[in-house]
Amino acid sequence: MTLIEKLYPVMKPWLFRLDAERAHTLTVKMMIMAHKVGMLKSVVSGPQQPRSVMGLTFPNVLGLAAGMDKSASAVEAWGALGFGSVEVGTLTPRPQPGNPKPRLFRLPEHQALINRMGFNNPGIQSAVKKLRNRRTKAVVGVNIGKNFDTPNEDAVKDYLICLKAAYSVADYIAVNISSPNTKGLRDLQAEGAVRDLISSLKKEQAALKQEHGKTVPLLVKIAPDLNDMQIEALARVFNEQNIDGVIATNTTIDRESVAGHRLANEGGGLSGAPVRERSTLVLQAFRMLLKEQIPLIGVGGILCGADAAEKLKLGASLVQVYSGLVYRGPGLVREVLETVK
Repeated sequence: MTLIEKLYPVMKPWLFRLDAERAHTLTVKMMIMAHKVGMLKSVVSGPQQPRSVMGLTFPNVLGLAAGMDKSASAVEAWGALGFGSVEVGTLTPRPQPGNPKPRLFRLPEHQALINRMGFNNPGIQSAVKKLRNRRTKAVVGVNIGKNFDTPNEDAVKDYLICLKAAYSVADYIAVNISSPNTKGLRDLQAEGAVRDLISSLKKEQAALKQEHGKTVPLLVKIAPDLNDMQIEALARVFNEQNIDGVIATNTTIDRESVAGHRLANEGGGLSGAPVRERSTLVLQAFRMLLKEQIPLIGVGGILCGADAAEKLKLGASLVQVYSGLVYRGPGLVREVLETVK
């Protein structure tokens, strides 16, 4: 067991006494410092099992989901911990502070989080600058979105700005149209809107491929709160547009699983254990509807190795964690990778 695995159970009670967002910020800072002084050792034991997905070689199947490292400030640290991929962001064309605080809440009884962060980030150019000289074997994805004050009719422009900016430094780019914390964003999941968006992005991707001499896969991150008709419509568009991958799923706005909790009525997206079942069902549905060559990344409610294994069994090529890392710490990384060997 590595030092950081031993330390986390000791630090967790202290961190959980702090405001959730402050604890998050401190954790990222401590990760960066631990890496700089050489204290951060990979929790991965033995040889890794690389996986080829979307033309990229992932050191292992486990990735860090977007939202943990919004500013791309700790990519090397997450890679050193053992993650095979790190998705940074969500990043927008212009910097923005996000929604008013408090905006991040823990529900320990449910191993869950509620967040309404609102795409707080330093802007795409700041992240690109940090990523340009990164040193990590981990695959790095850049998650992009629109600014909160950009109307949906102009959203394509924001996504194109981010795509162009990130293309030279990203291993893949994830299009976030499923966060519940930017007003109207989920409306972009409607069939007509998503077709227009993906079509524009795929055209620009082809032009950037010629310009940079490399293909950077383009993925879409979807919500768990989709009905059967919406899933079928999205799958139809993804197949038509030959999207490079789908990330299933983002957070949920449903509160049935945490009804009665004192924080249940807080606005925002619910993540962690309560979203696991629905997220997995949506993943399974897309696997049945999408072309075989379109891979899925499973995320939502992974709290143990068995949770990750289930998503892989039901059609995911890769998995990601966020809330599980908050509750389980670095030991979750080891457990997942040992379980899915």
